[in-house]
Amino acid sequence: MKKEEMQILFEILPYLKEFHNKTFVIKIGGNVAGNEESQKTFAQSVAVLKYMGIKVIVVHGGGPEITQMMNQLGMKAVFSNGYRVTDEKTMHIVEMVLGKINKDIVMGINMQGVMAVGISGKDANLLFAQKDLSNGDIGYVGRIEKINTDFIKDLLEKNYVPVIAPIGFDEDGRSYNINADIVAAEIARNLCAEKLIFLTDVDGVVENGKLISYLTVQEAQNLIDRKIVEGGMIPKVQSAISALKGGVKSVHIINGSLSLSLLIEVFTLEGIGTMIKSS
Repeated sequence: MKKEEMQILFEILPYLKEFHNKTFVIKIGGNVAGNEESQKTFAQSVAVLKYMGIKVIVVHGGGPEITQMMNQLGMKAVFSNGYRVTDEKTMHIVEMVLGKINKDIVMGINMQGVMAVGISGKDANLLFAQKDLSNGDIGYVGRIEKINTDFIKDLLEKNYVPVIAPIGFDEDGRSYNINADIVAAEIARNLCAEKLIFLTDVDGVVENGKLISYLTVQEAQNLIDRKIVEGGMIPKVQSAISALKGGVKSVHIINGSLSLSLLIEVFTLEGIGTMIKSS
């Protein structure tokens, strides 16, 4: 091993001490999960985190693949404030597409020698939900009422990486499409996670074409109020604020399509995307 490579090990040593046995919740977006090369790099990065003694929970989306499937079936995808309008037929497509993405992510992680298990919010009563009317009635879109955190803790204690599809259910057995950003944030908040990390297809939060490397909760809310944060970034930043107010130490929004972006963000001082903290 070269001297330069040894120096890198010394540089990450403080992070290894700080994060050992801590919990990271990572949300991987559909654009990243649907790219074969990005998915392989993500699986390798998850394995590195696990071997370093970090507990990892993965929550995934699947928006682009769902939209693609809808287009193939002659259906039009409609969104309201960044949330997908979900009628009954769309809900069936959501469950089908997310099920395949879930198993692809699980297999990729397993192939790195780390044991992952794929679940949805309907398994072991993980995500109990009700219809979300905060953006009007947009169909089978849910808000989380209760999370079975004991189930997640059991999986973590047995050294599994839970890979979670964001599907919830209500007392009548109806399925709900829940925004994956919100699911990741609520799980992170309920488990008092060290980090919540959003892997998306953009570099982070941008203002006037320039990446913002660091934000406080107040600054992040101000960007929403000023409509600098728009579209699909709204649920991410809102979820980040909620998670931080609930006890999560830091939230990161990074470009998951960039090679090794997850590890660079976690183990370097400069990072690669946007970090949001309470203050």
